Amino acid sequence: MMNNLKLGVEVVSAHDLMPKDSEGAANAYVELHFDRQRFHTTVKDRDLNPYWNESFYFNVSDPASLPEMTLEAWVYHVDRVKNSKSFLGKVRIAGTSFVNISDATVLHYLLEKRGIFSRVKGELGLKVFLTDDPTVRISDPVTEFDNLMSTPSEASNPIRENQYTTNIPTRAFQHLPRDNHTFPQQYQQQMQQQQPYYTSGSMPPPPLEVPGPSQYPTGDNMRQEPPQPSILRMFSSSGQQPIDYQLKETSPTLGGGQVVGGRVISRNKPGTYDLVEQMLYLFIRVVKARDLPAMDVTDSLDTYVEVKLGNYELKTRYFNENSRPEWDEVFAFPRERVQASVLEVRVKDKDLLVDDFVGRVLFDLSEVPIRVSPDSPLAPEWYCLQDKDGDKKKGEVMLAVWIGTQADEAFPSAHHADSIPIDPSIASTHIRGKVYPAPRLWYLRVGVIEAQDVFVPEKTRLPEVFVKLRLGNQIIPTRVAQSRNANFQWNEEHMLVAAEPFEEDLTITIEDRHNVSKDEVLGYVHIPLSQVPKRGEDRMVRPQWHPLKRQALIDLDQLKEDKFSSRIHLKLSLDGGYHVLDEATQYASDLRPTMKQLWKPPIGVLELGILNINGLHPMKTRNGRGTCDAYCVAKYGQKWVRTRTIVDNLGPRFNEQYTWDVHDHATVLTVGVFDNCQLAEKSLTNSDGHSHHKDHIIGKLRIRLSTLEAGRVYTHTYPLLVLHGSGVKKMGELHLAIRFTVTSLVNSLYVYTRPLLPKMHYLQPLSMMQQDRLRLFAVQIVAQRLSRAEPPLRKEVVEFMSDAHVHLFSMRRSKANFFRLTSVLSGPIAVSRWFSEVCAWKNPVTTVLVHVLHVMLVCYPELILPTIFLYMFLIGLWNYRYRPRYPPHMNTKLSHADSAHPDELDEEFDTFPTSRGLELIRIRYDRLRSVAGRVQTVVGDVATQGERIQSLLSWRDPRATAVFLLFCIIAAITLYATPPQVLIVLSGFYMMRHPRFRRRLPSVPMNFFRRLPARTDSLL
Repeated sequence: MMNNLKLGVEVVSAHDLMPKDSEGAANAYVELHFDRQRFHTTVKDRDLNPYWNESFYFNVSDPASLPEMTLEAWVYHVDRVKNSKSFLGKVRIAGTSFVNISDATVLHYLLEKRGIFSRVKGELGLKVFLTDDPTVRISDPVTEFDNLMSTPSEASNPIRENQYTTNIPTRAFQHLPRDNHTFPQQYQQQMQQQQPYYTSGSMPPPPLEVPGPSQYPTGDNMRQEPPQPSILRMFSSSGQQPIDYQLKETSPTLGGGQVVGGRVISRNKPGTYDLVEQMLYLFIRVVKARDLPAMDVTDSLDTYVEVKLGNYELKTRYFNENSRPEWDEVFAFPRERVQASVLEVRVKDKDLLVDDFVGRVLFDLSEVPIRVSPDSPLAPEWYCLQDKDGDKKKGEVMLAVWIGTQADEAFPSAHHADSIPIDPSIASTHIRGKVYPAPRLWYLRVGVIEAQDVFVPEKTRLPEVFVKLRLGNQIIPTRVAQSRNANFQWNEEHMLVAAEPFEEDLTITIEDRHNVSKDEVLGYVHIPLSQVPKRGEDRMVRPQWHPLKRQALIDLDQLKEDKFSSRIHLKLSLDGGYHVLDEATQYASDLRPTMKQLWKPPIGVLELGILNINGLHPMKTRNGRGTCDAYCVAKYGQKWVRTRTIVDNLGPRFNEQYTWDVHDHATVLTVGVFDNCQLAEKSLTNSDGHSHHKDHIIGKLRIRLSTLEAGRVYTHTYPLLVLHGSGVKKMGELHLAIRFTVTSLVNSLYVYTRPLLPKMHYLQPLSMMQQDRLRLFAVQIVAQRLSRAEPPLRKEVVEFMSDAHVHLFSMRRSKANFFRLTSVLSGPIAVSRWFSEVCAWKNPVTTVLVHVLHVMLVCYPELILPTIFLYMFLIGLWNYRYRPRYPPHMNTKLSHADSAHPDELDEEFDTFPTSRGLELIRIRYDRLRSVAGRVQTVVGDVATQGERIQSLLSWRDPRATAVFLLFCIIAAITLYATPPQVLIVLSGFYMMRHPRFRRRLPSVPMNFFRRLPARTDSLL
């Protein structure tokens, strides 16, 4: 296939360039470099703010390596007298930031230095996009540098106005974490030819090493006992944590080998599917049938296939009156639970009373071939049907039978024998594992300025006019404006949350408030979000007038008096420079901005292996006994994953592996376990086939990535703790294997110096009330979109995973945060008590040594700071021996979950607003809870800051502690060699520096500090 993929670069303008000539100006031009191709713009003489508006098109030689390519834009000054050029700055854009032309917008990049001594300032405006339009031609080759010395020429490749007036029809999922490069359709086809794409299942199954044929048991010896992981150590973040609630480190044998102490001892060559136990499955693919005999008097045939293996019986869907049906369904039987030696495939005719037997095919399991991924799929074959006596009958069925593992590409879409529901016709869609891409969220900024010529029918009173913004379920009213004439002003700015694809329009209505319960609509306007401009930075948006439509008929005489139609002045923009918070801030799993052009390359890869659940508590009763239909949900970034549901099993084994790209290790992975309550009978389901019951919560755990060592495999069993009105309860133990791999150590350390959130959060910060309101809107949108998937990820699951109600007041959490604060302050309190004992001469030897140390520090003040940093460095080295070897987990003592009063738990699980008491009590109670919730948040934030200080030397975040220790030893040596007077002068000058040398973004130490871990991850 011919490659038509091209990279378009529109050089718009530059601002505030560095003067280079004697007149304080510069002759600027831009030189573009990409994929061994070079183009340049025209030269703009004597202009520090030049405008080019020129476009260039590069040929992409290898689309598969596009994410590793970079575009470089070099800005130069031309000196025609000396026949030379001077460097003004450069811009580097990674290939991961390239988007389609329909999503591209002009971004202004700060010019970077070429070296340490380069003098650079200003910014360059570029619009970078990808296109596969065959009518677009590659730009002309670059001219020689000598030609630039002449007078400026016209633009070599101007923009064609009507070149891209239609949108590309391909729907691009730019928010997928793994495939975060959205390219034109032709490029996607090329990528699919190079690497297979799997449209269903839990994840693309990579190759896995499978034992040879001699290692597979056959016949009656097919049953395998699952390997039991040996428990090595038990950990607890508190000495008072109950033993049953502690973390247990295991040493299981996974696909890559046995895990011992975080290292994998591989016996064979490991594959990429190496964080789960190897499970063998017998796969049967039923494709189609032909030439089937007629079984009824009417010569009709309602065929389906029944696969029988031991006690297992699985069925395909049936076709009405079809003798050549095509099913193309796959069934999977776990080898360890199969006791039969013969596989029977029956073809039947569905009837009202008893289904008719058409024919069957028998397979000896000892002769079934073994398929090792990534071999090509096994080719199905035609098999002649036989009767019950073994004689040949009319008709053939196309089948494929093989033995494989969970790495097989048929595994995600197969019907699993251990996941067959009670009624397959109702709940077959609710048991499969899937990957859910979360919707891409935007902040919609609406500035309501004024309205003109607003007709108010009632002239006997002063109108109270306000504007109501509506987007889906989000409704925000403005304040009431009053005016004697028909013009009203508000000058307010509001924020809403929008999700791609934009399915709903923004509705703006102007209403007149007659009384508390009656509002009259005076006019309205519908604005499609696809017409709202997008911006990724703090740029001015030009307001526009929008005509209003009148909802009801108006008097004709009044229409004659109105010379102008009603209109409203609005300022609209989709702000892609923010990160839309759809989860609690302290548990955020993604901190990137919405606009993809602002994304940085990933710094690592997170791999999660969900192995099994031990000792699961029964969640419901079925056939007179307790049972549970468990499945797991994992969330990180914009990617949600759900395992298959293991039906009627209190010890389910999943052994499914998932992968995410990591852009910031100050993020949290959340894993939850739920009981599937959608496997109900038809009488208990609605018209959509969904049950009215909510999925039961079994437990949840959170793992902060910064607390994980790079390259180590963490295999632990996590207690599944859930809080009820009666207290905390353990529901089981979840066995996980986690590995965080850092692709570049330099980039991972550089992340500590960057702001925690995108810069728009600091240039135009949102208030706390705005953040809480927008976060609730975002959670509702995500829950609504994911509930429309198949199988749906229900609303209660999304809200529980996103901690949607964590901001509500809880006396238990308030106590926990208060004691966290007292724990942080216990160090200074202990020092003050020790000093009081020194002053009281309780230990004379200690008091004398303190006097000697005091005299030495007074005589040699230059030793104070080096001694402090050296002391901290030695403490950090000493604590290295006792550094945590396990991820943080839920702590019932820290959460005060085991000592909470029943009345406190009743208050915590109460609805908001409350359902207790009379109306007056309800109002006061809600007000108290609202105020107390903010106090609780403040106390928790203060405790978090103190815990981050403690984590500097605790090796909770090994990379941060190593960087801080390195800083301490360097600071100790530097401060020892530098006179303190010089440091005091420099510190004073730095604190009183000119505003020109200040940045609006947080400093590097503050960015480093905010990325340190705290104990919030261990709170229930």
